[in-house]
Amino acid sequence: MRIALLAMTEPAGAGQPFPRAFLSVAGVSLARHQLGLALALDCQRVICLARNTSPEIIALQHVAEDAGLQFAIAANSRQLVSFISPDDDVVVMGEGLFAEPASVVPLMSKSGSLVLVQPVEGALAAGYERIDLNRASAGIIRMPGKLVENLQGLPPDFDVCSALLRIALQSGAEMREVPVDVRTGADWRLVRTEAEAVELENEWLRQRFSVGVTSPGRAAARAGVLALGSSLLHAGNASNALSAAVVATLGIGAVLAWFNIVWAAFFLTAIAWVIGESGRLLRSAERRVLGLAPPAIPRSDLLLWVIDAIFALLVLIDEPRFAEESLISWVAVPAILMLLLTLLPRVVGGRAASWITDRLLLGILLAIASIAEQTLPAVQIISVILIIVGLILPTRSRD
Repeated sequence: MRIALLAMTEPAGAGQPFPRAFLSVAGVSLARHQLGLALALDCQRVICLARNTSPEIIALQHVAEDAGLQFAIAANSRQLVSFISPDDDVVVMGEGLFAEPASVVPLMSKSGSLVLVQPVEGALAAGYERIDLNRASAGIIRMPGKLVENLQGLPPDFDVCSALLRIALQSGAEMREVPVDVRTGADWRLVRTEAEAVELENEWLRQRFSVGVTSPGRAAARAGVLALGSSLLHAGNASNALSAAVVATLGIGAVLAWFNIVWAAFFLTAIAWVIGESGRLLRSAERRVLGLAPPAIPRSDLLLWVIDAIFALLVLIDEPRFAEESLISWVAVPAILMLLLTLLPRVVGGRAASWITDRLLLGILLAIASIAEQTLPAVQIISVILIIVGLILPTRSRD
């Protein structure tokens, strides 16, 4: 059996009543992050080394058991040894270590005893333990359960994780260096205080949402996430709150359309898309920290379909049906535009696709056209431009 050992004994800074393991990054405790890492490493059991039980540990136990893991709490080394058999494979995670599973799993692929290390320069100041003149621990050890029994011969006031590190090294464990590009970013950090947790969280969000192909609407969504994402994640249910904001914004737009202020309804629908895009980014962050796979149909896709349908309805409201006009003729123009907006991203990639699917730009264009009482011609022109783009750009956009 593979066992993950999580330490929860060191306080989160001077005078803090809770361990550093329960400092929060991206709305989730470091202990919860390590639980996700344990799942990624195929651990079947989690042992928490803690002086006493707390509501945070009980909550962690519920999450672990819901994920199918066995869970135990060890108050001291004697209890810890009793929970581990000689045939077990034990993964020891340093207290307060934040490490992305995608960075850790490849380093742990080989079997046998293993100590992840890094150059000592800068590591000691960051809180890692020195191993020798040139190397320091990187916070993760893998060792056979039979070596854990060596804890019984040590004095009662020793640090368990530090002792296990020394035991693993003395047994001849392989020392594998963590690549520099992994340990110097936001994917690998030892967090000791609330200030360090906040700093890591902001850097982690920037690392995920400040790069990539973008457009004006997506840039606005990313700016909102970087400015408010940390607060929303800590408040809990961040993506749910933003989804509710999307619905509320669309509702206000519907009221304005009822009073024939259609240009404002177009604009609010565009703003609702920006909020929904922010929610999509935050939901991806939530799924990452909780180790959840994306659903078959993401909520953001459902909201996009609703927003597109509302854009089409607003066009119809702004361009009433003529007395002798057929229903198909009246509905066809906005329907074709929305179908093109759905189809083209499957054909065109890169920056062009990002701009085509930017509903903020679409909403602003339609709002301006509505003010000028030229909504239908604007929809027709946009549709023709999209068709031309689809014919010209497919091969160029994938270069």
